[in-house]
Amino acid sequence: MEVLQLDVSGRPQAWISAKEAATLYASDAVSWTLGDAFRVLRGGIQRTTGVQSRIDVHPIVAVRGAVPSRAWRQAPALSNPKLFARDRHVCAYCGHRFGFDELTREHIVPVSRGGLDSWMNCITACRGCNGHKGNRMPEEARMSLLYLPYVPSLHEDMILRGRRILADQMDFLLASVPRSSRLHG
Repeated sequence: MEVLQLDVSGRPQAWISAKEAATLYASDAVSWTLGDAFRVLRGGIQRTTGVQSRIDVHPIVAVRGAVPSRAWRQAPALSNPKLFARDRHVCAYCGHRFGFDELTREHIVPVSRGGLDSWMNCITACRGCNGHKGNRMPEEARMSLLYLPYVPSLHEDMILRGRRILADQMDFLLASVPRSSRLHG
């Protein structure tokens, strides 16, 4: 399991390992945490007290002194796994749910006709529908979109990255995701 690292203001910065989080705890860089500790890391025994060092790692840590994330101002990177997750593995044309290998990135306005490879021009389509539409606009192919594309927020992007997310982390991230998002299944 990974730890959700935030800046002090609560904006997500990255997914980090428990060992990376332990380094932040040990260097007194953690400002605050959320959730119950999910991993305990033990170190050496202190000579003077005979007590073994111990770090309780929480699922969410806010880092003191971290530069506030600028990622929230930018569109997240587009990738097929994140696109398919955003669209819940549902073809935008036929409405059926498919496995990852049966889906394609479909450009509403084809790239050959000036369309961009961007969140607002890309939707999930099954191979059959994508092949049928070809190099045409949806209206030219007499195919209508069942849902519209959108640019995921930073919080949605952290969910779409496909990590195994703990309940505390999911609750935190979903609290900042618009109710209209498809991630609210």
